[in-house]
Amino acid sequence: FTLNFTLTNLQYTADLESPSSRKFISTVKVMNHYIDPLFKRSSIGSVYTGCKEMRFRSGRERHYTGIDAVCSYKNNVSLARFDREKVYRELSAMTNGVTKLGHYSLEKNSLYVNG
Repeated sequence: FTLNFTLTNLQYTADLESPSSRKFISTVKVMNHYIDPLFKRSSIGSVYTGCKEMRFRSGRERHYTGIDAVCSYKNNVSLARFDREKVYRELSAMTNGVTKLGHYSLEKNSLYVNG
């Protein structure tokens, strides 16, 4: 599934486009540090395996940073189907109504979860 959101207090810079840059690598680590615990506390926590293939882009405002991630979970019979609306509501609640992710501020209405 895909996860998309925008940070309003992470300045977008060109080195975030290069997967081999130090800034890209460290930003991916920081994002996973904040994202992984959210999913592990969600309804898919027992089958969540992580977010990979992260991409950064310039946000709506030039200094904002948009984040696109491909996340995955183990196919499990007990998880009838991926309920993206339920996961969205859980993430929204865990980020104070899509406003906070750790020490980052989220652009309101920028969170998307697509199954």
